[in-house]
Amino acid sequence: MPDSPYTIPAQTRIGHVHLKVADLDRALAFYRDLLGFSLITMYGKEAAFISAGGYHHHIGLNTWYSKDAPPAPKRSAGLFHTAILYPTRRDLAVALQRLVDAKYPITGASDHGVSEAIYLNDPDQNGVELYWDRPQDQWPHKPDGSIEMYTHPLNLEGLLAELG
Repeated sequence: MPDSPYTIPAQTRIGHVHLKVADLDRALAFYRDLLGFSLITMYGKEAAFISAGGYHHHIGLNTWYSKDAPPAPKRSAGLFHTAILYPTRRDLAVALQRLVDAKYPITGASDHGVSEAIYLNDPDQNGVELYWDRPQDQWPHKPDGSIEMYTHPLNLEGLLAELG
């Protein structure tokens, strides 16, 4: 074993998430039609690959083991949520307005100091976080210099005011 611990490269990113869904058309109606991801390709009739900006896929949706199945139990091990990072606060406001217009329920909205986030569930009850990061020079810090994250209510009216 090496003398020093391994540190993953700073440029490493989470490439994609692949979700088991019960109904592919219903999942596409949420991720593609409501959230605005583009359908990149279908893998037979059991899977779809969607993305933002033409990437091969940010989200995979499949029914391989889950067709017509109920949602996973809430109190079990598994994915808590998928977090979708928007480039600007205004982009997050547009997403919120689309949810409001569609009367799609949100489960929470938080200011975490480093970011602002809207929480909801997809049609299969998979958690989804829509968020934007504040610039790093605006992140709050503790007296010891570490990042201070917290959970305060997000002012949704203030967020929607970004739309003018």
